[in-house]
Amino acid sequence: MQIRLLLVLVLLFGAFPLAAQTPSIPAISVVGGANDGQTYSVTLEVLALMTVLTVLPAILLMMTSFTRIIIVLAILRQALGTQSTPSNQVLLGLALFLSLFIMTPVLEQVNTQAVQPYLQEQVNAFDALKIAVEPFKTFMLAQTREADIQMFADIAGVESIETPEATPLRLLMPAFVTSELKTAFQIGFLVFIPFVIIDLVVASVLMSMGMMMLSPLIISLPFKLMLFVLVDGWALIMGTLASSFLVNA
Repeated sequence: MQIRLLLVLVLLFGAFPLAAQTPSIPAISVVGGANDGQTYSVTLEVLALMTVLTVLPAILLMMTSFTRIIIVLAILRQALGTQSTPSNQVLLGLALFLSLFIMTPVLEQVNTQAVQPYLQEQVNAFDALKIAVEPFKTFMLAQTREADIQMFADIAGVESIETPEATPLRLLMPAFVTSELKTAFQIGFLVFIPFVIIDLVVASVLMSMGMMMLSPLIISLPFKLMLFVLVDGWALIMGTLASSFLVNA
């Protein structure tokens, strides 16, 4: 699965067809004598591929479910008031694996429709790239609001888009991220409400008892953790995040 995923990522943004005579640029020259020496060259295609790979993680994270998930998990940690628990590494790991779970059908479509035909030399790299982008576009369109697409279309000066499937990727990507941010904060708001209520109740009780020097966060934290455990909060959050994508897909 890891090899297929790596092939998908390279094919999506870094695959270039090799020509019979590939232009190259000298990288390192080693001179051993007056007329003796060697020159090691790097092809322009490999150079372009390495350049694309530097921005590939950011591009892929912006085209998947990762953005919504990591924001909701960060808001949840803030609502619990547990400071750095779970740690950033744990939240990133949860977001990555949950994103992989949600994006598996899309990756399987890319592997079946684009990667395998390309490896079997049935299509060239550029045709495979066009085919591979379509499942991602379908996924993003299902999560993107029409108002966000229209906003970026107006900014770019695009007068009309015949069908949603005809939306250019340069408009769809920022619109998708904008919609994801809005959806993530909406979910985060709903997650925050019960914990805010507990903080208000604890603060009111402490104030009525005259214990104004005691921080309400210290007292409310065990109650918030107890509530989160009793309702099986992690399963509820993970299930809600996963279903929020599958329902709209």
